[in-house]
Amino acid sequence: MNGPADPPYEGYEEQRRGGPARIPGPRGAADDLDPRHAPEPLPEPPAVPEPPQPPRTHAVLKSLLGAWALAACSAEETQAVEDHLTECAQCAEEALRLRDAVGLLHPEDNLDLKPLLRSRVLEDCLGKRPARIPVPAWANPYDTETARLDALLRDFGDSEWQTPVRLKWFEEERRQSRRTTVAGVIGHLLTVDGLVATALGLDDPLGPEAPSGATGRTEHFWSSAEQPITRQIREPWREQGHTLVRTVSFAGRGVGELSVDYGPFALPLGDAFLERAFECWVHAWDIAEAVDYPYDPPSGPHLNRMIDLAARLLPSALAHRRRAGLAAPARGLVAAGAPGRTLHLEIEGAGGGSWDIALDSPAAKPSPEHTVAQIALDGAEFCQLAAGHISPEEAAVGQHGDREAIRDVLFAAASLSHL
Repeated sequence: MNGPADPPYEGYEEQRRGGPARIPGPRGAADDLDPRHAPEPLPEPPAVPEPPQPPRTHAVLKSLLGAWALAACSAEETQAVEDHLTECAQCAEEALRLRDAVGLLHPEDNLDLKPLLRSRVLEDCLGKRPARIPVPAWANPYDTETARLDALLRDFGDSEWQTPVRLKWFEEERRQSRRTTVAGVIGHLLTVDGLVATALGLDDPLGPEAPSGATGRTEHFWSSAEQPITRQIREPWREQGHTLVRTVSFAGRGVGELSVDYGPFALPLGDAFLERAFECWVHAWDIAEAVDYPYDPPSGPHLNRMIDLAARLLPSALAHRRRAGLAAPARGLVAAGAPGRTLHLEIEGAGGGSWDIALDSPAAKPSPEHTVAQIALDGAEFCQLAAGHISPEEAAVGQHGDREAIRDVLFAAASLSHL
């Protein structure tokens, strides 16, 4: 006996019992989740291999050398260039030149650092922990100016050391000049700094038979040194400078009063350090001008100390010119310490200030009540005048009062210069 047959379609039983027939509707989103309704996945297309990159030509690789020298190539380009350099001598030579040129764009020492950066860093460090052996205040300008000049010289090539430099100074009524080289200027600084070294009991760089006086020592060095003087002069000059600063730092109080003999005149050691700082800056200025490089003046406090030294030396320089018949005679000699005729000197700009200059005797006391003339000068211009780089007639001076006294003081300022 056969069993019941399967209904012919869904809803057949309900229709047979008299219910309405149901037509199947479309599948909804829920039906898609049913694995029974999921479509079979399509087969993945076969992988197509990438076509091989054509080898780069010599011209292409040569054009990449500049980017390679600057490390601006991709990894693939870098590998291709370096593989090519092992096979092509022409490109390898060009690559070395480009790498050297890139090195010049990133020097070891940046000469454009702010001149006061070193002082600010040291001041900040010393403020946190005071130095056990501080550098005397009067030696700081020398320490700073020698370091600044050394920074300028550090990257000079052999040809720059032989760059012509003209040294200028004022003697009697005329400007004088002498032609030398950058190396010759450093030799000049070495020999004159030797006067300070001998005053401290250190070895004289010219030996025990060296002549006295800045000019005689310099001429002796230039004539006896192997010609031409080379960049090798930098090391003994810098080492002597370090030794001078180190010696006075350890010497303690009172060392600043030692006398340094310059031949025609003498200075206390503290003033001699200021004079050497001033000359170092002036000759660094000469060197920078010769190689066409900018060079800033000293910091305001250091420049003020240098100007103060020049102002204090003016009465003696004026008396020396008067004895040589190069200045007007004194109008009224007074006892030492008594007030006498005075010129008021006003220095403007960084490092500026005001000074009263005794006119008739170095031992007289300047007095505002006895002022007969006034001079106003820019600080940089006053330093050029005191260095013999400009003549008294060329100085742009604001002046008032006794014309003769003004002329005598300006010429006395120029006479402070020497080789």
